[in-house]
Amino acid sequence: MDGSNKISITICGDGGCGKSSITLRLVRSQWTHEYDPTIEDSYSVTRTIDGVTYSLNLTDTAGQEEYRGLWSSSNLHSDAFLLVYDITQANSLDALEHFNSLIDMERETRFEQGGVLPVCMVAGNKCDLQAMRQISAKDGLQWAKGRGYGFMETSAREMVNIEETFALLVRKVVASRAQHARGEPQELPSSTARTEPLTPLPADTEKELPSQPQNEHSPERPKKQRWWQKLKCW
Repeated sequence: MDGSNKISITICGDGGCGKSSITLRLVRSQWTHEYDPTIEDSYSVTRTIDGVTYSLNLTDTAGQEEYRGLWSSSNLHSDAFLLVYDITQANSLDALEHFNSLIDMERETRFEQGGVLPVCMVAGNKCDLQAMRQISAKDGLQWAKGRGYGFMETSAREMVNIEETFALLVRKVVASRAQHARGEPQELPSSTARTEPLTPLPADTEKELPSQPQNEHSPERPKKQRWWQKLKCW
């Protein structure tokens, strides 16, 4: 299989949000309810999407804060990122900001070097636990759209939108590569939009402060009233 059909995907998010469950559902069609904190696991799987067979290299990364420092730079070189949160844990959506900031920096580096920009999707996992929901689908969608990302709600246990999420990621990567190959300009999402430096004013437009105070008869300054002008007539 040539390189154009190989796609690397990094899966990130807070600890316990179901990253490993999503990954194993795709790779082995299995689901486990036991939580075993992941430091980093890698998997390979093939999928045929739109008539083309792709080799997907998946990296399931650590979510716990004590392990986040172990994130290797190779994780950031992926073609795509799946940012996962748990709809039953309100703080798990906020936790994505940490990973998103790392992705933003990587995206800016590739932009400056003229490389293919990575694509991202957000997955609100455990959508089968509606009675325990703390994050609405609307809030998850707004978080994703505000950063120019795709969005899905998934359930590893019920096999909801697992295949569909990765198929959409593959299509986005293929489209991004094709755009780059055609030489079309790539745009940074709003979350990574940078403020351009201010242009200095031309020298002749700068105004100098007056070297001496204006005299009391200057037209720009109200004239001083004499003492007899302040008197009122009876």
